[in-house]
Amino acid sequence: MKKTIVAATNNQGKLKEIREILKDYEVVSLKDLNCEVEVEEDQDTFEGNSLKKAREISTLLKMPCIADDSGLCIEELNGFPGVLTARFLGENASQEERNQDLMKRLEGKENRKATAVTVMTYVDEEKGKKIVARGETQGYIAKEKRGENGFGFDEIFLLENGKTLAELDSEEKNQISSRKKALESLKAQL
Repeated sequence: MKKTIVAATNNQGKLKEIREILKDYEVVSLKDLNCEVEVEEDQDTFEGNSLKKAREISTLLKMPCIADDSGLCIEELNGFPGVLTARFLGENASQEERNQDLMKRLEGKENRKATAVTVMTYVDEEKGKKIVARGETQGYIAKEKRGENGFGFDEIFLLENGKTLAELDSEEKNQISSRKKALESLKAQL
């Protein structure tokens, strides 16, 4: 029987990626467990936020939990939006609005280098086990959005090959995404 791990997300895109990579485990979502807890991401690092979420949910549900925090660090903007990627325009801003804002901030700028960062943390509070894994993907902020396959900032994150993450199919994206890298590292440590 597969070991069950709860993924601290209700984002279907993230859940699909986690399940594809951790296929030796039964990965369930918060929704699957009728858990409606919202953990406030108030730490100043990706590691801090993902650890806080994993700990709180593992303790609450008394089962192993994987939580992530991810974001975009743009060189020209001194690493902004970083840990604030999902919230820098406020809680109610849409992904579309955030992507538009970032492209606008870089209008006329030469340096469009960006790093997609994902930190995945596995916590099993009952066994006192903790694993932290980080993945990064280098790229650039595109001048216009392109692509239909993806979520978050995928449609504005341009790779060296000239395609955005949203222009790749899920298999191609899973080979290079920061989430894949973090999950592979986590899987190796599990």
